Amino acid sequence: MTKNKIKGNKLTPRLLAYEILKLFKRAPRKRFNAKQIINKLKIENNRSSVESALEDLVEKDKILPIQEKDKFRLNKDSFGNGAAQTETGTVDMTRSGAAFVVCEGLEEDVFVPTRHMNNALDGDKVKITYEKRPGRRRPEGKILEVVERATEHFIGTLKKSDKYAFVVTDNLNMFTDIFIPLSDLGTAKDGDKVVVRVEKWPSRTRKSPVGVITESLGKPGTNDVEMKSLLIQNGFELSFPADVIAESERLSEVMDKSEIAKRRDLREVTTLTIDPLTAKDFDDAISIQYLENGHCEIGVHIADVTHYIKEGSALDKEALVRSTSVYLVDRVLPMLPEKLSNGLCSLRPNEDKFTFSAIFTFDKNKKIVNQWFGKTIIHSDRRFTYEEAQERIETGEGDFADEIRVLNKYAFKLRKDRYKKGSISFESPEIRFKLDEEGTPIELYVKERKEAHMLVEDFMLLANRKVGEYIDKPREGVDKIPFVYRVHDLPDMGKVQDFANFAKALGYPMKVNTPEEIAEAFNKLHEVAELKPELAVLGPLAIRTMSKAVYTTDNIGHYGLGFDYYTHFTSPIRRYSDVLVHRLLEKNLNIDKPFRYNKEKLEEQCKHISRQERKATDAERQSIKYKQVEYMQQHVGEVLEGKINGFSDRGFFVELTATMCEGMVAFETMPEKFTLDESRLFVKGGKTNRIYKMGDTIQVMVVATNLQKRQIDLELEE
Repeated sequence: MTKNKIKGNKLTPRLLAYEILKLFKRAPRKRFNAKQIINKLKIENNRSSVESALEDLVEKDKILPIQEKDKFRLNKDSFGNGAAQTETGTVDMTRSGAAFVVCEGLEEDVFVPTRHMNNALDGDKVKITYEKRPGRRRPEGKILEVVERATEHFIGTLKKSDKYAFVVTDNLNMFTDIFIPLSDLGTAKDGDKVVVRVEKWPSRTRKSPVGVITESLGKPGTNDVEMKSLLIQNGFELSFPADVIAESERLSEVMDKSEIAKRRDLREVTTLTIDPLTAKDFDDAISIQYLENGHCEIGVHIADVTHYIKEGSALDKEALVRSTSVYLVDRVLPMLPEKLSNGLCSLRPNEDKFTFSAIFTFDKNKKIVNQWFGKTIIHSDRRFTYEEAQERIETGEGDFADEIRVLNKYAFKLRKDRYKKGSISFESPEIRFKLDEEGTPIELYVKERKEAHMLVEDFMLLANRKVGEYIDKPREGVDKIPFVYRVHDLPDMGKVQDFANFAKALGYPMKVNTPEEIAEAFNKLHEVAELKPELAVLGPLAIRTMSKAVYTTDNIGHYGLGFDYYTHFTSPIRRYSDVLVHRLLEKNLNIDKPFRYNKEKLEEQCKHISRQERKATDAERQSIKYKQVEYMQQHVGEVLEGKINGFSDRGFFVELTATMCEGMVAFETMPEKFTLDESRLFVKGGKTNRIYKMGDTIQVMVVATNLQKRQIDLELEE
């Protein structure tokens, strides 16, 4: 069909798209909008039909939208030249708006550029097409459709006029605002922070979803509203259902004598808890006593949550849905109602408590010669904060100082053995805030990690490892028992090699040919970075090469810890994984008569718990970022020192030395055009060849802060 035959005609949608694409191919460098296309083709189709055809071509990846008066251009990199394949996976979004789609059937995640996201959001289940192009390290693809949304609820600010309303969402990667019919506003007022449920998703890009406001949180900007918003935005309910609260209130606080009789009574054994100053949910306690033969018996005692929460109950179902407690800067959203988390289950001092214990007998050489798992009853003699325990370690003075110092010696031996067998040290600074009465940050500091913290950690690691080993260690005549493991896969060798090349460029060569060499090199890096601050930037980069730890029924070991067997047994008040572990362990205390839970169902629960854990981690990080930005509001206009710690297509990220807050220097504010290297480890100036690389110390000015976007804007001062 020639162009002359379509003059003055109103084309069908299919023919219209065909002629539009021909126009773009004839002028591959030109940019056209709908009005220009109508004039060029001399057709009678209205602007709406042309825009619809353009959107179809965008979805098919034939053309690309640009930010200039709704214009479009030909996509010269259009798919179809290689062996494209389709797959279903889950979106793992980056802060740039692009994403990696994690597909179970693929060894590598598929990279999806921002322009090919097709309205998908973080956590969505999507159908993709992808191919591995020559010269590219990873497969690249585009999203064909969203199969299942991760959430239908969003947080945002209501913008209302006389005729319509929109919610501008807090989700930084949301592709558009959400349209709200005036009849679905509820009691919300213009400017309110609201919860909106999406009722209808758009079938094409650049269209708005339609939603209903389900709750108004009040005016934005207050600490309480913003923290609640973070929780809801990440999919967590702020309150417990009425039936769950009612069930928890019916639980008796009186200990049944028949239940006590079934348990090993350890109430006369010296028992201590060591926790943060503000903690209320005490999951764990440690006991110590000497036996007549001179051996030392150390017990790790864990709150017996499963005694109170029965499988299939309202409490149990809600705990699984939540799967984890969420710890924000100024609050905790618990997995269990307060009566359980801070009351019945919490191992408070001077109270009898039901526990599930892992008890280890050490000989005079601090070698484990016996272990025992079972239900117990304990009585904590003293609640220590980490600071109080550390004081006793350092001075040897105060009540229970002898016991704490002995425990510390055994913990040190456990730690030494762990690192000798391949455990990796990934200690990164933890930021803490001092808040005023309204929740505003007035001081920012780095949490000190001392021996008291490691003492508790090492005994928890021991219990977790030994429980996993007890269940999974091969036994003659006993088949594998379905169980919940905490696993950590081997690192991506390609990422590790890229990292090693960069470390070498900074003057730190590494041998990383095997997993064992990687562990040794990363541990040495941690030691060297303490002496050479310029290498500190390598620690976070090393972590990025690692796989993510997850819950699963298939035990592949925990690479980062260097353990062949590992699970989570020690925190059932705040992790549902541990609740499952307690139930399965109790039913398999007699390993010769194994109990086998349905493995497929257990695996589904593991995947759900892993997803919830990631959401909780995101919420926690977002709350820290929010408070950092809030704190930096008072430093706008100041010139500060910082280190480059990351790159994106828009600019590079800088961690400020004094506050550990992170901001971005946008390329558009730089004195010349800079090109990002494919390794994403440095940029190079087009005129001067000036290079800015990871770890460089630079001077920047804080030019603006945006609390809604949790963003700090910086400009280079050099």
